[in-house]
Amino acid sequence: MAEAFRLALDLAAEQEGATAPNPAVGCVLLDAQGQVLTAAAHQGAGQPHAEARAIQMAREAGLTPRIHTVVVTLEPCNHQGRTGPCSAAILTTPAREVWYAVADPNPTASGGAETLAQAGLAVGDLSQLDHPNREALQTRATRLLAPFATRILRGRPFVTVKQALDPQGSMIPPPGQKTFTGPEALTLAHRLRRRADAILTGSGTVLADAPEFTVRHVPDIKAKSRWLCILDRRGRVGEAYLEAARQRGFRPFLARDLNQALHDLAARGCNEVLVEAGPLVTETIRQSGLWDEWVLIRKGPPDTITTTLRQD
Repeated sequence: MAEAFRLALDLAAEQEGATAPNPAVGCVLLDAQGQVLTAAAHQGAGQPHAEARAIQMAREAGLTPRIHTVVVTLEPCNHQGRTGPCSAAILTTPAREVWYAVADPNPTASGGAETLAQAGLAVGDLSQLDHPNREALQTRATRLLAPFATRILRGRPFVTVKQALDPQGSMIPPPGQKTFTGPEALTLAHRLRRRADAILTGSGTVLADAPEFTVRHVPDIKAKSRWLCILDRRGRVGEAYLEAARQRGFRPFLARDLNQALHDLAARGCNEVLVEAGPLVTETIRQSGLWDEWVLIRKGPPDTITTTLRQD
C-alpha cells in the first residue's frame, strides 16, 4: 500500500502547477493481490479527475473486473462540477477498498469517504497505514495539497518566497548582473516558477531589471498563462512592460496593497504564487506573515539552499 501511495504522489507531483484552480491529485488502482492495474493523475481543470482517468484506463485495458483497491492522494470528491463525483465513479467499479492520503478541505466537494463507506466499501486514510514510511508519505501528501488547501481555507494562494543573498547578506547583484547564484540555484528558481500560478514582484524590481519571469531551465507546462502581479502604489510601471509581459504569455496587473493582491489572485483561481521581489517587498511579506514557504539561497561557494515551511 505504501508503494501505491508513493506512485500516486509521484504522478500528482508531476502535475504541480498544471491543475489550478484544482489540486494536483494522483490515483492508483490495485487488484486483490496488491498489483498495480492502472495509475493516473489529474491533468487540469475541466479534465477527468485522477480516479476517473485511472478507471477509464482500466476499462480500455479490460481490467475493470480486477479492480479491488483505489489509492488516491486526496479524498475522492463528492461533488458534481465540470466533471462528475469521483465517489460515484468508484461505485461503478467492483472496488471494495479505498485509501486516501488527505481529506478534502473543500466543503462543497468533501464527503466522498463517507459516501463510499455508506455504500459498503472499506475506507481508510494514510494516517491509519502501518508502515515505516507513513510519516514521510503524509508529509509529501500534505505539502502537495497545501496550495489548494490554503486558497480554500484562507482565501489566498500559498505564498512561496524565493530570496537570494550574497555572502554579505545583500539581495542586490553586482552591477551588470541580474543574479549571483550558481546553476543549481538557477534551476531551482525555474522549477519554482513552473509550479507557480502567479508571480508577485514589486515595481522597483521591474524598473531596475525589467525581468521576464519566464521558465527556461526546465520544461514549462504547455500553454500555461500565469498571472503577473506587480505591487505598484505610485503607478510607475508603464504599459510597455505590461504589453511585453503579455507577449510572453503572462496576464499582468498592478496592485497597490499586498493583502488585496493575494485576495485577487485567489479569486482568479491561483493556488500558489511565487514572490520574486526586491528587499522592500520581501521584508514586507516577512513582517506581515503572509508567506507559507521560504526558499533561501545563500551564495557560496558552494551555494546553500534552505527551505522553511511556516508552521501555524
